[in-house]
Amino acid sequence: MSRILRRLLLATALPAVLVAVWWYSTDDSQSFYVPPLRTILTTFGTLWTGRRLATDVLPSVLRLAGGYLSAAVVGVALGVVIGSYRRVRAVLEPVLEFLRAVPPPVLVPVIMLFAGIGDGMKVVVILSGCVWPILLNTVEGVRAVDGVLSESTRSYGITGAARLRHLVLPSAGPQIFAGLRQALSLGIILMVISEMFAASNGLGFDVVQFQRSFAIPEMWSGILLLGLLGFVLSMLFQLVESRALSWYRGLRRSQRSS
Repeated sequence: MSRILRRLLLATALPAVLVAVWWYSTDDSQSFYVPPLRTILTTFGTLWTGRRLATDVLPSVLRLAGGYLSAAVVGVALGVVIGSYRRVRAVLEPVLEFLRAVPPPVLVPVIMLFAGIGDGMKVVVILSGCVWPILLNTVEGVRAVDGVLSESTRSYGITGAARLRHLVLPSAGPQIFAGLRQALSLGIILMVISEMFAASNGLGFDVVQFQRSFAIPEMWSGILLLGLLGFVLSMLFQLVESRALSWYRGLRRSQRSS
């Protein structure tokens, strides 16, 4: 119990200090652009109600989930193929490096030409940015599969889907999850950017509309909600990662103790 309390204190100490500093430094603020934190929190409680959660927050989360999960499937599938076959990697690597270097926000106008201005465009924008860290980390993870284990599976006739399931994916798992973690934060950024273009709802759309109408407390409350959304998604990701990589963390602990 004391260990759990210690970890909880360590996790909440810095956020509590930052909130306290923000509160007291803006308590007497007369600036139109930097309202007191108490005003922002009051606006937050009244603005982000059930109706707005359903019309703006939920669509944003669904777009993020669609783009992120699609990127995960495409990135892992292509990464396994590219990492497993040297010739495929030699042919595709120059093109992949070129495409990876193109900033995803620059592609928004191009994607709008082909995917329109609906939810499909926003999902494609998120996918186009999230797929690269997943793909590249998967490639490196597959390439780093232990050679002795790989030869052992071939010797015992373990090939195809069985080899992929029991050797390749578990061995590349830590690298794959590293890419998934990077892609999650990038996906939130692209979700907001995509909703700033030709959108009628969503968190990105709301923040821009508040800024344009000089509703500054509302704008700050939207930014605060985006931060909370990122924090919640990060916590959920850590839960999934800890379950999926429990064997890996147990192995690391045993290696450190030996």
